[in-house]
Amino acid sequence: MSAQAIEPSRSDEPFLGEQFENRDQQDEAYTVGMWTFLATEVMFFGALFLSYTLYRSLHPEVFRAAHHYLSVPMGTINTAVLLTSSFTMALAVRASQLRQRRVVMLFLAVTSVLALAFLVIKGFEWSHEFEERHLPGPTFQFSEHQPPGATVTTAEAGRVGAVLPGDVPQIFFVLYFAMTGLHAIHVIVGILVMWGLIALLAADSPLVRYYMPTEMAGLYWHFVDIVWIFLYPLFYLIPR
Repeated sequence: MSAQAIEPSRSDEPFLGEQFENRDQQDEAYTVGMWTFLATEVMFFGALFLSYTLYRSLHPEVFRAAHHYLSVPMGTINTAVLLTSSFTMALAVRASQLRQRRVVMLFLAVTSVLALAFLVIKGFEWSHEFEERHLPGPTFQFSEHQPPGATVTTAEAGRVGAVLPGDVPQIFFVLYFAMTGLHAIHVIVGILVMWGLIALLAADSPLVRYYMPTEMAGLYWHFVDIVWIFLYPLFYLIPR
């Protein structure tokens, strides 16, 4: 009597979609789909980072002077907030793999609160720039004078003063608002995804009894954090 391998039936895979043959195929589809999406996001942000590099190489004095008007403490706090949220998201993914539903809900809630804190701090930063008329457009203004706390040398300030009266400083703030604004939109999307997962978990929906939805949300959130890790030094930590 020959031994025959017993293949698991679909009833043994409660979270297997109808279109998949097994869990491995389903997990691969989740992963490939998310990485394809993130690849398009990388190309999208990559174009903006390339623009930043180009204009900064053309106008280094202007970029160095303009970044003094950004709040380094607020940018640093926001970096710490996002890194902490990345840690709590990792804990949520781990709890999802262990099928600890309430723990997943807790860490997703904490992560979303940290994301909201990031947006609030960013809102304060933007409102300050609006008051200073740094929003690009007809009302844009840019003072030649060194802002409080800046450490521009006298010689450097002299070079900057010769350039700033033009429209070139607007390029810095166009890139600043475009790149941080686009990043903020991704943060908002992440918050909505987390709230959706929390709602489904609270209802004990079969859709989230499987860990992959939470893991994919975590992958997206880590991407959002990584983008900020690049934005922070480019705008806030230009050598003074």
